[in-house]
Formats: sequence, C-alpha cells, structure tokens
Amino acid sequence: MDIVVPVRTVRCYANNKPWITSDIKGLLNQKKRAFKDGDQHELKRVQKELRVQLRAAREQYRRKLEQKLQNNSMKEVWDGMKIITGCSSKRGTTIERDVKRANQMNNFFNRFDHPNPLSLSPRSTAPSTHPSADTSIGKTSPPTITTVQVSRELRRLRASKAAGPDGVSPRLLKVCASELGGPLQRIFNLSLEQGRVPRLWKTSCITPVPKVSRPSELNDFRPVALTSHVMKTMERLLLHHLRPQVQHALDPLQFAYQEKVGAEDAIIYMLHRSLSHLDRGSGAVRIMFLDFSSAFNTIQPLLLRDKLTEMGVDSYLVAWIVDYLKDRPQYVHLGYCTSDIVVSNTGAPQATVLSPVLFSLYTSDFQYNSESCHVQKFTDDTAIMGCIRSGLEEEYRDLINDFVKWCDSNHLHLNTSKTKELVVDFRRPRPLIDPVIIKDDCVQMVQTYKYLGVQLDDKLDWTANTDALCKKGQSQLYFLRRLASFNICNKMLQMFYQTVVASALFYAVVCWGGSIKRKDASRLDKLVRKASSIVGMELDSLTSVAERRALSRLLSIMENPLHPLNNVISIQKSSFSDRLLSLSCSTDRLRRSFLPQTMRLFNSTRGGVNVNI
Repeated sequence: MDIVVPVRTVRCYANNKPWITSDIKGLLNQKKRAFKDGDQHELKRVQKELRVQLRAAREQYRRKLEQKLQNNSMKEVWDGMKIITGCSSKRGTTIERDVKRANQMNNFFNRFDHPNPLSLSPRSTAPSTHPSADTSIGKTSPPTITTVQVSRELRRLRASKAAGPDGVSPRLLKVCASELGGPLQRIFNLSLEQGRVPRLWKTSCITPVPKVSRPSELNDFRPVALTSHVMKTMERLLLHHLRPQVQHALDPLQFAYQEKVGAEDAIIYMLHRSLSHLDRGSGAVRIMFLDFSSAFNTIQPLLLRDKLTEMGVDSYLVAWIVDYLKDRPQYVHLGYCTSDIVVSNTGAPQATVLSPVLFSLYTSDFQYNSESCHVQKFTDDTAIMGCIRSGLEEEYRDLINDFVKWCDSNHLHLNTSKTKELVVDFRRPRPLIDPVIIKDDCVQMVQTYKYLGVQLDDKLDWTANTDALCKKGQSQLYFLRRLASFNICNKMLQMFYQTVVASALFYAVVCWGGSIKRKDASRLDKLVRKASSIVGMELDSLTSVAERRALSRLLSIMENPLHPLNNVISIQKSSFSDRLLSLSCSTDRLRRSFLPQTMRLFNSTRGGVNVNI
C-alpha cells in the first residue's frame, strides 16, 4: 500500500481556517503580547496590519476556490465552501465511553438473535443450504462475475471512506483496480460456487449513531455497521444477478429501490387515492403508519431462504445469501473502547448494500390492494390506508390485524409506541372514531405526521409542511450569506444555492406545489427573492420549479408501465391525439392535486384543449 498509494502530508492547526497562514499566526502572537504588556500603540498597529493580512488571505483563498472550479475539481470546491460556511459542522454527542457501555450496546443491538435459528423455518425440514441439497431449483451453474465488472466497481469506491474491520483501505482498492480485478474475480466466483462467505468479510464494526439530540437510553442509538469494502463490492455485483430474478415477485406498491420510482411517487400515490375518495363526499381516510423495531436486524435467514426459493432465485445465490446473513461477528467501537465480539445469526447490519433489498424481498409476500384499502411500502416504512364510507371499517381493521399476525409469524417486531394513525375527514360535524388496538396498545391519532420527509396533516392544506420548509430555508440562507461575504463568484453562489438551499426548500415540491395555499406560497417565494439578492441573479420561483418538476415526473410515470399510477394515466389518453383527457373532479382539493393539474400542464405544452369526462 505504501508503494502504490500516493501519500500526502498535511499539517493541521486546531480551530484554524484554511486561510490562516504562518504570517497571520505571527501577527496574532504579536497582538497577544502587546495586549499583555499594555502597549496600546503597538496593539493598534498590529490590529490594523492583521485586518489587512486577513483580508488579503481571504481574497487569496477565494481565488483558489474559483481556480479549482475552473479546473473542474468539484470535490475540493465543495469542501472549501463547507469550510467557509460551516454548514457541515456538527457538535458531537457525548457518549459514555467504556468497555462496559460498549458491551451493553452490542448485546442490545443483537437482542433479536434467535437461539435456535433452524427452528424458524416451518416450510423446510432440511437445514442444509448448499446448492447440492436441491439441484432441481434454479440454474445448474453459479452466476459468473467477470474481471471487467470487478475492476469497474473498484474504481467507483470513494477513497476517503474509512477502512473496514479487515484493514483494507478503499483508496488502495481504487488505485489498484486493474491489478486486483483478476484475483478478486476468482475469489468472488469461488465464494458463489461454494455458497460460503469469508468470516472476516462478514465482520461488522458497529458505530452507534444517536437518533435524538440527547440520547438517554440504548434505544436512542442506531447501529450503523462498518464492513469490508471488498464485501460491499461483491454485494453490488450480486445485485445485478439478483434483481432480474426477483422482479416478478416484488410488491407493486414497494416504492423503494425501483427504477425511476422514489419517495415522491409513494406520496403522490397516497394523496391521489385519498383525494379521489374524499372527492365523492361523505367519507373519510384512515392512514396507519407502522414502525418496526430494527427492521433489518430481524430478518430470519432460513425464512428468507424459503421465500427466495419460491421466487425462483438461483440456488447458488440463495445459499450464498443465507451464509451471508448467518454467523456474523460484530463488535461496538466507542472511541478507544471496543466491546467483545458477539456472533449474530439474525438480520443484516444497517449501512450494508444488500440489507434494504433483502428486507424488501423478505416483506414482499404480504401484498394487499383493493378498491378501499391498500398497503404501500418504502423499504421498512409501511403505511396501511383505508377509504372509509358509511362507517364501514371492517376491511381496514381486518387488514391491520392480518398484517400484525403476519409480522408475528415472520418475527418482525412492531413498535406500537411509534405507530401513528392519521385521519382525514372533512365532514361537519366530524363523527367520533374508535381507535385501533394493536397488541393491547391503543394507537395514537395525530394531526400531523412526517412521512418520507414530508409533513402530512389531517386537513391536507400543507401548512405544517410549509412551516418546516421555511424554518429550514431560513437556516440555509445563513450559510449562503456567509459564503457571499467572501465575494465568491456568482457561479459558485448559484451552485451552493441549488445544492443546499433549493434542495431543502423544494423537497417533494411535485406533491404539494399545486395544492399549497397562496399565503404559504408567498412565504416560500420571499425566501427565493432573498436568495436572489444574495446570489446576484434571478432564481426560479416556486411555481416554475413545481411545474417543471411535475411535468418531468408525469413523463416518467407515463414511460414506466410498472408504475402504480401508469394505468390511471393510460386510461385518460385520447384516441385521436396525444393529449390527456381531464379527470373528473368535484372539489378544488382534487383539481389542484398532482395528476389533474399536471395533466392540464401536459396538454398546454402540446397545444391541446382539456375535455372533461
């Protein structure tokens, strides 16, 4: 590694900005001595010279950043802007650091491990997972990984990442991608052929990340695993073989890790079904947001083996995945304190490549979508929605009970204290609604709920979401002003605005951009105008951004036949032209929602005329 990887020595000074030079440090020391000696004349002289030197140093650093921008060194430019603005500085949370505390955390994170994992597979009596146990399932030969594929994945590694428990640096793997492609390709193929994963590759160094600002108990920490980069490379390569084999078995309402589908699509689908039901009048919508306790850590390898086998997955891949999930050594690292090693036979650690995909496959056998109720998922974020009319809630409650029973049979732990229910009902007077009981616990009804980063309320007027966006936008404008104080060029200011300010201000704007109140829209436009004065150029308003992104999202849905809303749009296509017929809307809430409004925009861009049907 010392021979191949280039080494650069960087001298760091504590609490100093990068424009603080040795000459400025000397002037600061002179200022301290003059202040200590009480020499006012010398103190004023040094302060004046210090201001001149600081101004010149800041100007030199600004020119250095602009030069990097011209040389297309975007990473260095972005690192420099974060240093100037301080937008990446976070105060570390104080954690009690000793071996006893680390062992407590390690045992707590491993609390879902079952003492006898072989007894968890009711559909299989043979404990063997080797492909030779059943050669009639799947392919007769293991999937093949080529040297070109390995080298390509190694070059995509981020060199600044920390090395895993095996001590292999990603910088070494990236620099020596051509030389290591052949040896690692042979190791990967041998691992697939034997259905075995090296123990060192499965070892995880757990870093507890606080979920809240002031954690007080073990459940306030999220276990993020640091694993081998060689293992992550192999996981990415296996995804190319796994996804085509399981595509037919995926839940149509699983919006995570699907091509051209994301969190915005999940919110749009939920809102369209809710508003379409409420548009008919005399009805209500009940949405149950379910929360799992350490979802990825509760995957049972042998239950997953049976499910993958039923999906028709290659037996070699099934054997490799089961061995990948079993006998995983893990330890917790707190500063200089390291816990004992505990072997886990359940689940996949967070921050690994395969964990979210395997959890989606683990939960894909529970699917439900009827005219009045459906279950939609975004990895482990699961929501059950029921369209209630005339007080008929039997299907909605039965669906929740069936889901709870399914969770118990699959060893998934529901956290009823974090499970919330949102009721949208515009009837006056609003009738009393009986709460839902899950495992003797009454599910709390809330007025607002943050779902996939968007604040949903029981009035669907987006006031709570606008308040959250304005608060976040104000804080991001502070960093933009700090950057502008360095007289940075407009191009860099605009880049910082688009990546930091606009990304927060217009998050999921396609979901709420057309339904927002006028006064709330003016609040967001006011922040855009403030940013325009700082950047020195006119920036896109809320309306223009919402229309552009909504039209792009509509075209993406129309091009994706697997999208849940594709059929809704296809029905509205005119048989005589390429325009879309307007949806029938009785209320202004549905008329201003995503689909009706974007379909009108689609027709206007093509010169069509809307026709109500």
